Amino acid sequence: MTRITLLHAAPETGNMGVTALGYSVIGGLARRIKDLRLTVADYGLGLRPGNLSVDGRPFEFTRCGIKLSKRIYLSESLWNIRLASRFGGGLNAIARHMLAQDFVLDINGGDSFTDLYGQYRFQSIVGVKSYFLDQKIPLGLLPQTYGPFKDPINREIAVDLIRRSQFAWARDQRSYQVLQDLLNSDFNPDRHHCGVDVAFLLDVEKPPESALETQTLDWLSSGSKPVIGLNVSGLIYNDPEAAVRQYGFVADYRQVIRGFVEKVLRQSDANVLLVSHVVAPPGNFESDAGACQEVLRLLGDLSGGRVKMLSELNDPRQVKWVISQCDWFCGTRMHATIAGLSTGVPTAAIAYSLKTAGVFETCGQGDHVADPRELSTDAVIECLWKSWNSRVETRESLVTGLVPVLEQANRQMDQIAAACQGAGELSPSGATAK
Repeated sequence: MTRITLLHAAPETGNMGVTALGYSVIGGLARRIKDLRLTVADYGLGLRPGNLSVDGRPFEFTRCGIKLSKRIYLSESLWNIRLASRFGGGLNAIARHMLAQDFVLDINGGDSFTDLYGQYRFQSIVGVKSYFLDQKIPLGLLPQTYGPFKDPINREIAVDLIRRSQFAWARDQRSYQVLQDLLNSDFNPDRHHCGVDVAFLLDVEKPPESALETQTLDWLSSGSKPVIGLNVSGLIYNDPEAAVRQYGFVADYRQVIRGFVEKVLRQSDANVLLVSHVVAPPGNFESDAGACQEVLRLLGDLSGGRVKMLSELNDPRQVKWVISQCDWFCGTRMHATIAGLSTGVPTAAIAYSLKTAGVFETCGQGDHVADPRELSTDAVIECLWKSWNSRVETRESLVTGLVPVLEQANRQMDQIAAACQGAGELSPSGATAK
């Protein structure tokens, strides 16, 4: 059997992007590795059973709580795990479980191997990696974005961890160049690879009809009027000052969203479906749902029943199905846009970092990225409007551009699975069902 732990892609976090990464990796490994014993690290308590349907069959894995916490008496605390590991795990069941792992895979939420989101988050990201490397357990870095690093000390810590890893994948050409720059003379093309985001392989699952409002189902199935899917990021919309201070926005994101929707209502017959990709408790400033509700409130009577908010779904595969039914999609959350791109839907993005441009360029869709850090409010709206109006031509080019991306996504998962097994054999059939 092969024992593997997956870090920083916990399911059911409320962030559909992170969950999409987790589901994609779980499914990818389960289909390729015979007798896989998978553990997925999360922020829960202790060791618990997990289950995911892969190709219609149940795949069982273990969920394990690991977190950076000052409550060192908790078995989930990284400090407790470290201390117990000095004694073979001692009384800490999590430490004993982790010491038995054959390989560890880390994806850092796709874009969190950086200090852009603050020092605490950076420390939590690097601390777990360091633990496994110190225990001489092989670590592999899955396709992700690397950097930026504002603090030179953080940069050196990150470089050291990458050097000590068995392999590192970047998820686009831009990030691959950053990886090369970080490693400098230690860069090795046999260990350091350019790939694509693993969420391109995320399955599509139609939600039960009871989970969707009747009008939403009618919009998506009738085809009488085009449907625009629009993801509004609560992270940006709910804190406009942070958009300027932290991300360097020139454009007014709130005005971009409102201005574009009003333009659609006045100059087209399309319906607009507001899509949340981060589901958070009421009042949480990162909640996409809260931002969508505010957009609806501000539109008021102008919406005329042509703007709806998608019911909150907790499964990214189901959200991906909804997006796949749209005639055009625009997102700010990057994995919402990947759901569109990977299903051949003409897609645009309002980007707040280089990660988005890199992923879109992978599919030959770089012209459909509007960067509010460089463009004015009106310029962003016009960029989106141009993308919407060119959707027929875009669909044709996207179908062609997707073929090599999906092929690459499967090849890289083959290589990752093989590296985790060492000399082991790949399973030619489906997942290990129990």
